[in-house]
Amino acid sequence: MSFVTELIPPRPAPAATKQGLTVARIAGISVLALWALLAAGLVLTVINGWNQDKFLRYGPRYLHGLWTTISLVGISVVLGAALSVPIAFARMSKNRVAGAIAYAYVYVFRSTPLLAQLFLIYYGLGSFKPQLESVGLWWFFRDAWYCGLLSFVLNTAAYQAEILRGAIESVPRGQHEGAAALGISKSIAFRKIILPQALIVALRPYGNEIILMIKGSAVVAIVTVYDLMGETRYAFSRTFDYQTYLWAAIFYLAIVEVLRHVWAFLEARLTRHLKR
Repeated sequence: MSFVTELIPPRPAPAATKQGLTVARIAGISVLALWALLAAGLVLTVINGWNQDKFLRYGPRYLHGLWTTISLVGISVVLGAALSVPIAFARMSKNRVAGAIAYAYVYVFRSTPLLAQLFLIYYGLGSFKPQLESVGLWWFFRDAWYCGLLSFVLNTAAYQAEILRGAIESVPRGQHEGAAALGISKSIAFRKIILPQALIVALRPYGNEIILMIKGSAVVAIVTVYDLMGETRYAFSRTFDYQTYLWAAIFYLAIVEVLRHVWAFLEARLTRHLKR
């Protein structure tokens, strides 16, 4: 039997190799410098072009448009989430009829532009005024805000259904088998075991979908909804100052950044048990 009587003496860590300037590094630094110059230029443009009268006149309109955008997106995301649940279960159903209908719905609303869907609802269904009046629905379809809300709900429901379906199907099959081995019913296993794991997987895609909805909500300005972009178009038509759109971009950027940080906090909080 042999054994070690003397250990290898400790050795210093290898010296860090110095990386020189490569073409990729030079290109990256150049792009960052260009973006920094553009950002500085925008800041200087805003400072130099500041107009107190325009701010006092159109500032409240911007805030009203901001609230319209947030409320429109918020309501559509909540209603779309409720609608996406039966669609997702229909997609996973073994019933071919239900699966085909759900697949067709998701395929159509994910494959066509949101603007086209909005036009079909606002202008298309609006052409059936006598029929809608006969069933008492004209009050809904004559209002551009309601038409925008309906188009957003139908659109985001298709995306959220696919997010939920993919998250549920990503849970390992062993979780189902383990719950069945313990005598847990399928409904309780789904609610207590499968769904929490699926929602953690779906958390990041849900955040991306909300951000896309916020940016895509600007299309309702075309059908005379005075959201943030609608108020921006109104201000530009009165002042012909391009900075009105710059301020709109700043507002959208602020909304997205706030939502991104909130979502990052929620993700870190809900997945803290998965970090090592």
